[in-house]
Amino acid sequence: MREKSGIAAYFDNAWKAAYSTFEGLAVTFSWMFRRPITIQYPDKIDKPTQETLPDGYRGILEVDLDRCTGCMLCSKTCPIDCIRVKIEKNEETKERFITSFDIDIGKCMYCGLCTENCKFGAIHHSKEFEATACKRSDLVIHFTDQPRPVAKPKKDREPVDKPLGQVVRKKLKVCFEDKEGK
Repeated sequence: MREKSGIAAYFDNAWKAAYSTFEGLAVTFSWMFRRPITIQYPDKIDKPTQETLPDGYRGILEVDLDRCTGCMLCSKTCPIDCIRVKIEKNEETKERFITSFDIDIGKCMYCGLCTENCKFGAIHHSKEFEATACKRSDLVIHFTDQPRPVAKPKKDREPVDKPLGQVVRKKLKVCFEDKEGK
């Protein structure tokens, strides 16, 4: 195949530029006369978005500390280290306490490795996905306010499941209320 000379190549490039511009404008103009399909989220939606999400949806992580045994498998298997758990032991009573359980949702990549490795179902993904903040430090969710004893695994009965998203929804509202009050 022969290459075009300077003038022929110039006009060929000019034609391609004009044609692609016209093609793009044709698509744009075709939408000018159609009815808009924009939905005013969250004001004018039929039902809450969380109800439309599939069952396997991986939203913001939440922890049920009534089930957590302090094994720290979730923290160890997290590939980007977004889960921080601190366990302290009372030397007198030999009882262990969860002093800190923090999840940085700004770093979390929602891979689900922590939920798969939790043998007691203490950590799982909720269907919550709305978490905005002005500062990156506000994206860290603190699940413990004070030290609490770790759960003892019970073989005879399972702990009662809390509704999905209940724990993290309360924590997120606290974060938003704190920001609005400032």
